[in-house]
Amino acid sequence: MINAVGNRMTREISRQQKLADQLERTQIQISSGKKLLRASDDAVAARRIATIGKTQASMTAWAANIDSVQAQVLQADGVLKSAGNLLTRARELTLSASSDTASPADRATIAAELSAIADELDALAMTRDANGEPLFAAGTARVVRFDSDVSFAPVPSAADIFVMGGNALSTGLRDAAAAVAAGDSAGMGDALTALSASVTHVADQHAALGLSASRLERIDDSLKVRGIAIAEERSAIEDTDLSVAIAQLNAQDLTLSAAQAAFAKINRQTLFDILN
Repeated sequence: MINAVGNRMTREISRQQKLADQLERTQIQISSGKKLLRASDDAVAARRIATIGKTQASMTAWAANIDSVQAQVLQADGVLKSAGNLLTRARELTLSASSDTASPADRATIAAELSAIADELDALAMTRDANGEPLFAAGTARVVRFDSDVSFAPVPSAADIFVMGGNALSTGLRDAAAAVAAGDSAGMGDALTALSASVTHVADQHAALGLSASRLERIDDSLKVRGIAIAEERSAIEDTDLSVAIAQLNAQDLTLSAAQAAFAKINRQTLFDILN
């Protein structure tokens, strides 16, 4: 009989300890906001959370790439507008110089301005971004990753914009300046043809840049939508439902208190009370 009573007491103490452990666990879940406290709680959920975490880290990096490149695209847009305006001005100057009414002095002034425009174009080709790096790559345009399977070069290289047919646009301008200064009608005619092609070339590059900007916006929007969906999935797996947890905590506390009270009442009995 005594052994039986002792075994019951041991089992009751063990049960109350489990209740206390469950109560403590629920308290931690509420205070931390996380219902999974260790991987062993739910191995499948833990693996899914780890996978989501890696995806979120990658998405953070891709979002940073988008922000950085969008700033570069905006800056490049301004540079291409300036380049287009300079080339249009150069074509107008060359056309004016080819007129029979242009005097040698007029042509000399025009030639000087054309040379200055050539220098400006060279300076634009060497524009640097906010980090002090060349905005337009010297070699191949820089390819950037924006998703697990999406990567491209939003900003063209310097050669893509400022070189046409193997010759720098500024070289064509200097050739035009030389023809104007010499009063070379044939040379000025060739320069006008080249300048018209240059204006079209830069306009095409500007349009391509606009397409890249639109594509970046769509990728950014898609990434944000996916980020919200993934965050919600992780929260559903990992985060504590406070209303449920608080109700569970109250029930566990009530159960433990009742068990402790009953246990204390039993222990106040004497050995003779138990035996009888």
